[in-house]
Amino acid sequence: MSDILVLHGPNMNLLGLREPHIYGKTTLAEVNARLQALAAQHGATLRIIQSNHEGVLVDAIQDAAGWAQGILINPAGLTYSGYSIRDAIAGVAIPAVEVHISNIFAREAFRALSVIAPVCKGQICGFGVQSYLLGLLALLDSWRESS
Repeated sequence: MSDILVLHGPNMNLLGLREPHIYGKTTLAEVNARLQALAAQHGATLRIIQSNHEGVLVDAIQDAAGWAQGILINPAGLTYSGYSIRDAIAGVAIPAVEVHISNIFAREAFRALSVIAPVCKGQICGFGVQSYLLGLLALLDSWRESS
C-alpha cells in the first residue's frame, strides 16, 4: 500500500470555470474523483489538498514526511516562484511528480520555468486532466520499482 499526497496550487479550485479553452471544463472535484478511483485500483490512498496559499502547501509537504511515500503536485501559479515549495520537497526527500494540465512550454515564456521540477522525479504536462492520472501512475510505478 502506498500513501500519496496530492497538492493543487493556487486557482485550481476554479478548474472547470477558469479559462476552459486552456484548462478544460472538468472541475477539481472531478479530477479528485478520478485520482481516487485510479489510486483505489492500485491499492493506494490519497490525501488531497488544494490551497491558494503557499504556506499551506509547504506545511502539507512537511507533514507528509511522517506518512507519505509520494507527492503528486500541480503547483499552478507557484511553478515559477514557489521556492519554499521546492525547498520543502527537497527537505522531506519524498519522491514527487509535477503535473500541469496545459503544456507550460507552449504558453507564455514565464510559464516554462519550473523551480519545482529539479527536485521531482519527473514532470508531465499538456495532456489536460489526464496529466494528473499519468503522473499518479508514474509515481506509483516508480515507488513499486524501488520497493
